[in-house]
Amino acid sequence: MKTRFRAVTLFAAAIGISTLLHSAPAQADSVHIAGASTTYYTLSGYYDISIEDIMNANPGIEAGNIYSGLSLTIPGVTSPKPAALQKATVAASSAVPASVISASLNVEAASKTVEAWGKEFSYDKVIQVKASAYSSAASENGEWGAVDYFGNPLKLGTIAVDPSVIPLGTKVLVTGHSHPGLPKIAFLATATDKGSAIKGNRIDIFIPGSQSSVAEFGYQYVNLFIIE
Repeated sequence: MKTRFRAVTLFAAAIGISTLLHSAPAQADSVHIAGASTTYYTLSGYYDISIEDIMNANPGIEAGNIYSGLSLTIPGVTSPKPAALQKATVAASSAVPASVISASLNVEAASKTVEAWGKEFSYDKVIQVKASAYSSAASENGEWGAVDYFGNPLKLGTIAVDPSVIPLGTKVLVTGHSHPGLPKIAFLATATDKGSAIKGNRIDIFIPGSQSSVAEFGYQYVNLFIIE
């Protein structure tokens, strides 16, 4: 848990069409379970919805943190578009049961690339840091509430850092952690927060969920791949 001080500078339309026999139901959201190659782009093609609409329906999920087994909200859709129009995208966005998912981390030191969840990143260096975790609880976020240093809502992928070690805005691949509220093996994060208790080789990882469940993270040593 950190102590921080920072400076921070539906509409839902439902159309009921009455008939002599029944009324058509209003559109409802559905849930898509991500596969290994699911992206906002493939979901857009699969459901014939704009990428922006899908991202707005999942404000806590960054594009780089879509991993197998993750539940994604699809706004205003109860079924995908006709099968004849899915052929180019259905394979990439197929739902895979979480029970058969296995993640992997492949590092190619010679080319300085790391692959996680089927996504490849180029990295500059790897550093080990001591990590803690924080929640959106008011007691952990001070007068400004559950926002990062720049005033953005806290979400999966937000980390607090010591800017003298990891500059704000740096993207990293976090590995070596263990907590049910975080993707297994690795997840993409951006240094957009800081705190008075986060000094040196330390980071604080935001985890969505209750304060008590987040506290179970404790302290862990994790490796950060600094993404170029």
